[in-house]
Amino acid sequence: DAGTHCVYLNDYYSQCQPGAATTPVPTSSSTTTTVTAPTSTTTAPTSTGTGLDSKFKNKGKKFWGSCADSNTLNIAANVAVLKSDFGQVTPENSMKWDATEPNRGSFNYGGADTLVNWAVSNGKLIRGHTLVWHSQLPGWVSSINDKNTLTSVIQNHISNLAGRYKGKLYDNPYSEIFNENGSLRSSVFSNVLGESFVTIAFTAARATDTTAKQIWYRLYINDYNLDSNNAKVQGMVSLVKRVNANTKLIDGLGTQMHLEAGGTGGVQAALTALASAGNVEVAITELDIKGASSNDYTTVTRACLAVPACVAITSWGVSDVNSWRASNTPLLFDNNYRPKAAYNAVISALA
Repeated sequence: DAGTHCVYLNDYYSQCQPGAATTPVPTSSSTTTTVTAPTSTTTAPTSTGTGLDSKFKNKGKKFWGSCADSNTLNIAANVAVLKSDFGQVTPENSMKWDATEPNRGSFNYGGADTLVNWAVSNGKLIRGHTLVWHSQLPGWVSSINDKNTLTSVIQNHISNLAGRYKGKLYDNPYSEIFNENGSLRSSVFSNVLGESFVTIAFTAARATDTTAKQIWYRLYINDYNLDSNNAKVQGMVSLVKRVNANTKLIDGLGTQMHLEAGGTGGVQAALTALASAGNVEVAITELDIKGASSNDYTTVTRACLAVPACVAITSWGVSDVNSWRASNTPLLFDNNYRPKAAYNAVISALA
């Protein structure tokens, strides 16, 4: 795409971003541990965090979160910051399709259970990540070319994954379905089912998790490069309006915001445009910014504060050392888990 470069990190994560290419540093791999499935609950989970999260909530927002998985939950310094400053965790890889259903009908929840049980034990909200995504798919899913088969596979996958954690998740997102011009991305889902796969997936999630009727549970659609009021933003807004025209299935729109240095000027306009989908939440779901300047981070923070529909921010990691963009030093904590100037600036902006 003109003006962007696409970074291949590994089989689990690739990303298109504006600006010049850099060489990302992969995070360490996690080990799978089989643990007892979390117990279901019918009451709203609570969000705790005395630092960044607490101050953000004092401004009327729902949480400031981070991503985590077994590999970072095994690092004491990382866990200490998660406990003190973040109110929500998103599983970085453990809930994706290749991790949870590598073979048809055979489910593995070891890594996801570890994340969920840690979050519940420590009073953190949880975002699911992700029920339907074109990437990190097992080969058996990618090779399906029959509409009825693929529909059944989507419904069964969501029924199992969302069903296992019903009552535990704040929201469940569906990721990256648009091209940069706002059209539907080519994937096994769109190629076989067209746009209807979106309605199929959201309907399945609604049917699976009865707690979805409660006001604290949300179903999100999530994408990257929604950093200004561009064609991709407008494509998402249009799709959400179509899907929600008769029955509201989509509760929120997520913009990932993997930003370049100085690339925050269009953030508030993007959030405002996303909110125009009508009666929806908006969230920044995977925030990291090259160089992590104080000005860039406070610009994003103030943009969310200025848009009533923007309810949450999730940093895509705690420390630079574990970031998928480690060489870009994009997070609020340095390699030694010490807060950077940008962290202090955000705290001041929330004072």
